[in-house]
Amino acid sequence: MFYVIGGITVSIILFVFTIKFLCELAARVVSFLQNEDPGRRGDRSIYDYVRGNYLDPRSCKVSWDWKEPQEVGQTMSFRVQLFYKNGQPFPAHRPVGLRVNITHIELALDIPVTQEVLHEPESNVVKVAFTVRKAGRYEVAVKLGGLNVAYSPYYKIFQPGTVVPSKTKIAYHFSTLVLTNGQQHTLQIEPRDEYGNPTSNSTSLTDEANYSLGTVDDDSMEDCFSKSVTLNKQQCQVLLRLTLRRTGCFRACISYKDQPLSNGEFDIIVLNENEKACVEKNVSTPGISIYFEAYLYSSGNYSSSSWQLPASSLLAPQRRPSMGEEEDEHDSPVEGQPEKVKKPKKVYCYISPKQLSVKEFYLKIIPWRLFTFRVCPGTKFTYYGPDPVHKYLTLVVDDGIQPPVELSCKDRNIMAATFIRFLHKNIGGSETFQDKVNFFQRELRHIHSKRPRTKTCLKITRHSILDSSLKATRNFSVSDWSKNFEVVFQDEEALDWGGPRREWFELICKTLFDTSNQLFTRFSDNNQGLVHPNAERPAHLRLKMYEFAGRIVGKCLYESALGGAYKQLVRARFTRSFLAQIIGLRMNYKYFETDDQEFYKTKVCFILNNDVSEMDLVFAEEKYSKSGQLEKVVELISGGAQIAVTNENKMHYLNLLAQYRLASQVRDEVEHFLKGLNELVPENLLAIFDENELEVLCHGNFLFTQEELARLLQFTTGSSQLPPGGFNTLCPSFQIIAAPTHSTLPTAHTCFNQLCLPTYDSYEELHKMLKLAISEGSEGFGML
Repeated sequence: MFYVIGGITVSIILFVFTIKFLCELAARVVSFLQNEDPGRRGDRSIYDYVRGNYLDPRSCKVSWDWKEPQEVGQTMSFRVQLFYKNGQPFPAHRPVGLRVNITHIELALDIPVTQEVLHEPESNVVKVAFTVRKAGRYEVAVKLGGLNVAYSPYYKIFQPGTVVPSKTKIAYHFSTLVLTNGQQHTLQIEPRDEYGNPTSNSTSLTDEANYSLGTVDDDSMEDCFSKSVTLNKQQCQVLLRLTLRRTGCFRACISYKDQPLSNGEFDIIVLNENEKACVEKNVSTPGISIYFEAYLYSSGNYSSSSWQLPASSLLAPQRRPSMGEEEDEHDSPVEGQPEKVKKPKKVYCYISPKQLSVKEFYLKIIPWRLFTFRVCPGTKFTYYGPDPVHKYLTLVVDDGIQPPVELSCKDRNIMAATFIRFLHKNIGGSETFQDKVNFFQRELRHIHSKRPRTKTCLKITRHSILDSSLKATRNFSVSDWSKNFEVVFQDEEALDWGGPRREWFELICKTLFDTSNQLFTRFSDNNQGLVHPNAERPAHLRLKMYEFAGRIVGKCLYESALGGAYKQLVRARFTRSFLAQIIGLRMNYKYFETDDQEFYKTKVCFILNNDVSEMDLVFAEEKYSKSGQLEKVVELISGGAQIAVTNENKMHYLNLLAQYRLASQVRDEVEHFLKGLNELVPENLLAIFDENELEVLCHGNFLFTQEELARLLQFTTGSSQLPPGGFNTLCPSFQIIAAPTHSTLPTAHTCFNQLCLPTYDSYEELHKMLKLAISEGSEGFGML
């Protein structure tokens, strides 16, 4: 019995060894087939397999050229040593199918690498170099012929770099803070390294001596505030607690190691307890008429840049002279005497959650509105010292569209603080774009939260996408538009798990905003594809079509607010002037520069740069038919055909011209578009953005016009035209490769159809640098 059992045991052992040998042989064959040079396989034999005379991934070694932990931003390298299965060096210059993939695990970000064969004694070493700029954990996968080398994948951690003040910012930032003297206020500072990584590993972050709140006129404000600094490592934030002991208005600058933070300059209004109580009462009872008695010193068509204060200047008890106002009859220019005192006009400033209105009263009973400014981030205040007549503190209000308005008021700080508090409530606690987007989307979700998010089916005919979409939604209420659309294309068998819905959004946007359908138009062929409501739309295109277009844009914004797979971009680019009208801004001649470039160059710039006294211009616009016949003369103001344009009023003329050409001609179209849009997205939410921010909100970060795409093709390939077969027949194929630089202009190798992109800190920077490159460097050659 013992011998039988022993014999069985020996047989089992022999069987196991046989299987193991066969498996090893099979593995070697597979490894050989996957990794060996295909051109040399005919020279190999089974004897090579048995001897291990082939490249084996598991026999290769990886060595690292750095010690951990390592900071981001430096070019790192490691070496892959190639070996045959039998341990002999494998010549790295032969094709081996070495693939290296480096990926940021949390961000799913792939890092470009370069490979170089080192001419060492055995020439079996490949040097791999790469640069990471995002801190975190990385996976390094090294493969040969699809098989991992020994111990691959590897995991490496890269730490943030040192704190860079120009990249460090204040979270939940405002251009003006309203504080109370003696009460502590906490600023949340987000330390960042050169590449925008949050960092909390610097021992100097909590050193109070490294932080200062200072001004130019007064080197520091240490006499009127105290501070303390703590570190919140979990959120990578520094908490800077300030207590200001002096009331007034200050231009402050937060610095780290004597360098200002990226958004470290702002105004501070410090109130006493009584002033604070007055502001709180104003904000808590907005239905009651809130007004302040003030004096209007000046307004005019001058550049707002003339009102800029020196950076971080403490408000001094003097002010700049007023402009454009009539002189007081008792004043005369006498050498050695003070400058002429301007005669102010008594006005009343009314503030509500939506607007600041400046009014005067005729005969003390008839109100007349002089100016209206929206309560939004686009309305800027600049603070000055006492005026020369009443010795009241002065305020300049400028929204970038209307002429700046200079006011003095006994309760200037209370008036400004009331405005600022309304603004803070309107935009959700921060002026930064991303914070405003978060607030916008949160509020939009809340508005629609009471409406059922059930599915509703749209049956669409692909060849008549617009008509069938109008028919499918013609009886929809606002609640219906808030539902989850399930799109079914006629005669197509497909369940809508998101794909048909996304395709419908793209197709309907393309159809609505395609200029061939004549709902929207372009001012010229070279204005980068921007579309604008068509003032000359055919009669059969009803205004209801613009309501539908507005609802589609509102639906896209609402779907994006839901996030995830629901996100929808508006597949069109609107003119700046149309975007401005969506958020309630008046027109300005500067919109011609982006929207109607030919008109801007030929007429607007000529008027701006030349004497108009001999041009015979009047405040009227002649309108011609397509055949060139004069149809009518439109007066820009009452009696404008008899009012001459002069050098003094030409800016006013250009602004009225912009109002007519860009807004008045399409007033009905815009009003119906806004009616549809505002059913889904309230106007007060849209008003928190400027026109540039609204474009990003609607269209996304990275859009190119057809002209820009042609320039990009010219920049990369040397030609703005594709061959007849399109990109598929482009030889060599269109490639985007990594450049070993940071924040520099992109380059291209037109011989190889290669676009070389450096790394950038943001999509916005990439967009800006790439547009600059294709605009200024689309022609010509150079050596790198």
